[in-house]
Amino acid sequence: MDNKKTAEFVNDLWDSSIIPEISEYIKIPNKSPGFDPDWEKHGHMETAVQMLEAWSKEQPIKDMTVEIVRIDGRTPILFIDIPGASDDVVLLYGHYDKQPEFSGWDDDLDPWTPVIKDGKLYGRGGADDGYATFGSLTAIRALQEQGVPHAHCVVIIEGCEESGSFDLPYYIDLLEDRIGSPSLVVCLDAECGNYDQLWCTTSLRGNLTGQLRVDVLTEGVHSGTASGVVPSSFRVLRKLLSRIENEDDGQILLDGLHVDIPEQRIDQARAAADTLGTGAFEKFPWAVDAPAPGESNYELLLNNTWRPTLSITGADGLPALVDAGNVLLPFNTLKLSFRLPPTCDADVAADVVKKALDADPPPLCKVEFEVESTMAGWNAPPVADWLEASMHKGSEAFFGKPSMYMGTGGTIPFMGMLGEKFPEAQFLITGLLGPKSNAHGPNEFLHIETGKRLTSCVAQVLEDHYNR
Repeated sequence: MDNKKTAEFVNDLWDSSIIPEISEYIKIPNKSPGFDPDWEKHGHMETAVQMLEAWSKEQPIKDMTVEIVRIDGRTPILFIDIPGASDDVVLLYGHYDKQPEFSGWDDDLDPWTPVIKDGKLYGRGGADDGYATFGSLTAIRALQEQGVPHAHCVVIIEGCEESGSFDLPYYIDLLEDRIGSPSLVVCLDAECGNYDQLWCTTSLRGNLTGQLRVDVLTEGVHSGTASGVVPSSFRVLRKLLSRIENEDDGQILLDGLHVDIPEQRIDQARAAADTLGTGAFEKFPWAVDAPAPGESNYELLLNNTWRPTLSITGADGLPALVDAGNVLLPFNTLKLSFRLPPTCDADVAADVVKKALDADPPPLCKVEFEVESTMAGWNAPPVADWLEASMHKGSEAFFGKPSMYMGTGGTIPFMGMLGEKFPEAQFLITGLLGPKSNAHGPNEFLHIETGKRLTSCVAQVLEDHYNR
């Protein structure tokens, strides 16, 4: 592969076709089914997948077939089959569903309005994960434009990832014969530590969500009349949370949620911390000036990738401030979201948390913890020599720096499924979600230059996979 020709081709296609197309995609409010139960009636998901299908069919890729595969009541997937010069299979993965709007967008930005500013394309879903279809097919085209052989490629773009991929197993079973047994999986839905080099994700944390509810009354009563007699439901919640989390440092107190961290992952975290420096924490939009965490950058990375954490992501039973009268509340509910170490059994963790919260309820109240979902994490198999060399080669060629390894604090459910189904496969899990890109939150952006370079790196890996 001629690197110069590859970069020119990829850059031109991004500028002329991909960026305009992703901009149109951003306008579609196709929220994942977990956030839009009426997605089928609203039709946004259908608009998005048809748009991706139409663009894909326009690409002059030899003998490619493109189709939308459907199962009644489930979000459709885009399935693309591209014969290669060998029967070896590469599976390329992404998703087209989106997170909800969230609040706090800058005055000149909006989740459903594409805006290009300072080399970044702002809007919901561009980086998470609208570019995956375009990047995958463009990498394959880059090879074919130069007559460079590649293996049989299968592209799967799902519509349920942001809800835990609960639709996807049905499609994997349906398409099992057409997918075959991939020897390489390329996932374009992950993070990058910076925008200066290729980053390969080595692990993903699992996820456990549930609702913790405390009831003290059947209806609200005057706080002057009841306080001192009836316990505060919010205080009881605080007491219960102290069973599972140290409020001083956020450490999870339940042994069943911790695992031994592999030595290789510890070494990789040290190397990533050395590369990122203070970028390990400065990438976030802190409310305080000059934030200075008490732990080292290395420990912060391990906290984020291999240690359990708890976030409170929602609440019920709390009136808006404008409606908050002098009333002792009858109940409070909190949504708990645990991030679990990659090798932690999510179902076992759910049982451990439920037992800790349900046991010995405080007096004069009812306590219930309801598990909503469990998702397994993923720990990559050892990286083959050819893949490690290819990632470095591509990163040096298109970024000018060597590639790096890093665990990711989020969850991609499909990777856990694939890891179990294809234990011999190699994985290139990478993406554009770098510092301040803010997927799921306000002001999400796609770093355009990194998108171009990443696409060229994928082409390099596909070439080296064929020649390994």
